Amino acid sequence: MIRLNQVKLPVDHTESDLEKKILKLLHLKPRDLLSYKIVRRSVDARKKPDIFYVYTIDAETPKEPGILSGKRNPNLSRASERPYVFPDPGSEPMDERPVIIGSGPAGLFCAYMLAKHGYRPLILEMGDEAEVRREKTDKFWSGGILDTNSNVQFGEGGAGTFSDGKLNTSVKDRYGRNRRVMEIFVESGAPEKILYEARPHLGTDQLIRIVQNMRSSIIAMGGDVYFRSKMTDMHIKNGAIQSIETQDGRIFYTKTLILAIGHSSRDTFELLHRRGIRMNAKPFAVGVRVIHPQEMINLSQYGTPRHPHLGAADYRLAHTVGTGRGVYSFCMCPGGYVVNASSEKNMTAVNGMSYSARDSEYANSAIVVTVSPEDYRSYADLRLPPELQGVSFQRHLESAAFRNGGGAVPVQRFEDFCALRRSSSLPYHNFHKGAVLPSAVHDIFPEDISISLRQGIEYFDHLIPGYGEGDALMAGVESRTSSPVKIERDTFLESNIRGIYPCGEGAGYAGGITSAAIDGIKTAEEIAKLYRFF
Repeated sequence: MIRLNQVKLPVDHTESDLEKKILKLLHLKPRDLLSYKIVRRSVDARKKPDIFYVYTIDAETPKEPGILSGKRNPNLSRASERPYVFPDPGSEPMDERPVIIGSGPAGLFCAYMLAKHGYRPLILEMGDEAEVRREKTDKFWSGGILDTNSNVQFGEGGAGTFSDGKLNTSVKDRYGRNRRVMEIFVESGAPEKILYEARPHLGTDQLIRIVQNMRSSIIAMGGDVYFRSKMTDMHIKNGAIQSIETQDGRIFYTKTLILAIGHSSRDTFELLHRRGIRMNAKPFAVGVRVIHPQEMINLSQYGTPRHPHLGAADYRLAHTVGTGRGVYSFCMCPGGYVVNASSEKNMTAVNGMSYSARDSEYANSAIVVTVSPEDYRSYADLRLPPELQGVSFQRHLESAAFRNGGGAVPVQRFEDFCALRRSSSLPYHNFHKGAVLPSAVHDIFPEDISISLRQGIEYFDHLIPGYGEGDALMAGVESRTSSPVKIERDTFLESNIRGIYPCGEGAGYAGGITSAAIDGIKTAEEIAKLYRFF
């Protein structure tokens, strides 16, 4: 196969146009192009409103030796893909089934790989299956009571289920794991285009269906999944895991425990610390959701408010402001919604969510400010150890947001935020899931963070015209950007307690759906290298 890079065509091209372009670039006759496949597709909007797709193509032709031997084109090479290979099993007998705590991306993909290779994993999830979780979350957004075990943060699929469902990752992958993640998603019902899109996404509606299909596959391959099964204790003897206990008194014996607990499992962080699992406080970021009309973002990115061949535009922004802090966009949701993402009573946290069509009138993104353990030390809760003071800071902000909005999501116009005055009304509607209230978001944060947010948004206005306009909305508080702790593990991905494997975003080793899934696969590999399957 020949790999052909930088194949550029207008976004309104046809399949025939692409084939003709390949023939032209390879100097082939139609009969000599046996097949081709798209390896990657990205958007080039540098000359907007003239926008192009840029492809990487693998082409099969009997003329390959001649084309490559005489090549002068730097965009031509021999195609090479490293196929993913799961390791051979180890020699130690696995007498008890591996137990996975959590069914987010890390837990699901760890379970999927273990089940596929004969290890019969058992998943314990504190929340509900995806469809029940969706129903409970919808009721909460409509004014119902928050279920602290099953909500935007907890339940089948993890926190990423109620997000934009982005699948791109910055993880450098030499072993084919990233590709394997995408293949498993496709096998579970995702569209095939995620295999080649430069910035693939699924959306909440597709993710709910996909994670249910993954669960069915895991069970069919010998695994089991228990919902409403929160781990409340663990039993350790001679430095090794023996068993865990759930809230209903059940005991599960295991010598292999995978902690795929997610970034918001505060009770579990406390349990792990009490049981001697080493962890450290880590930097993270806090801020707000910023809301703009999607057409404004499209105009900036595409040169037109509505593009007939492209979906809602996204963006990435970052800047170091005068306070010395980094301010950046996070989890941008084109055509999406700001959602009440709270998981504890009398606290308010927000997130962004898009459906697969990305067809709401509004764009939103977290704009967040980096904070370190030194920053949040002054907000210490003396009931918690130093390793968990990031949790104290998150709770401090979320409690302030709850009071600020009276239980609804507090929202403020940017002009009012800068003037330090409470907003009395909001110019936009239907940008949210869950009640909102015009509020004084600036009162939620320490002054230094509020100043950093203001300076960052003012700078971003130079990059996206209108970004810092007075009617831009700020919703608070975005506090769950990543885990506030990092659980120590060695080169074999094992904690200081033998048999316990911290995994994914909650353990501090991932940031997003795909990187968490990759970490879940890596954890499954390490377990397989040690044990024989059943």
